[in-house]
Amino acid sequence: MDNSSGVGVLDKAALVLAALEPGPATLAGLVASTGLARPTAHRLAVALEHHRLVARDMQGRFILGPRLGELAAAAGEDRLLAAAGPVLARLRDITGESAQLFRRQGDFRVCVAAADRPTGLRDSIPVGGQLTMAAGSAAQVLLAWEDPERMNKGLLKATFSAAELSAVRRRGWAQSVGERETGVGSVSAPVRAPSGKVVAAVSVSGPLERLTRQPGRMHAPAVVAAAERLSQSLRRSS
Repeated sequence: MDNSSGVGVLDKAALVLAALEPGPATLAGLVASTGLARPTAHRLAVALEHHRLVARDMQGRFILGPRLGELAAAAGEDRLLAAAGPVLARLRDITGESAQLFRRQGDFRVCVAAADRPTGLRDSIPVGGQLTMAAGSAAQVLLAWEDPERMNKGLLKATFSAAELSAVRRRGWAQSVGERETGVGSVSAPVRAPSGKVVAAVSVSGPLERLTRQPGRMHAPAVVAAAERLSQSLRRSS
């Protein structure tokens, strides 16, 4: 095998992924393009499918899986974080509330950057903090544009509904009122990779006595603008 790494199973898995780069392939197509034995090609493709590196299309053909896109997005995280500091600080100053940037990691969303309100009552979320994907406006944003299977799975435990996620997609932002924590509200909007995939959520959060029962009316324009600035930074660096 050309360019062998010395780890045969990985070399063969790489052959399968490379064979799917041009587009969907049947098992027979994989065998023809990789030169692997049919049982080996099938076993590897199914194993890669288990890890979401390979998926199936409507005709049952093998295609590259969603995990590859997620890993590519994560590779751009340094660029995103480099841009996040000043954008979140500006958002905090405009709204007067704490601002955060969340990314999804499995069944959680992780705060990867934050700019806290310096004084007074505030909702402070530490960088590295893991929060649920079942509640909160950032969770809504990170789930709203997922593929149907992952979205439906996420909705099983969620405090929000499919109809609410449809509204999030329609207006381009989400709000929550006491979903994650009593007395706390938030507004979030999606950050998109150059491909259009949602890779993060920008949020502001704070006490309902300031945000009111309709926090989106107060802060959605500023949050959406901040998310768009971060999306633009990813497009410029791609």
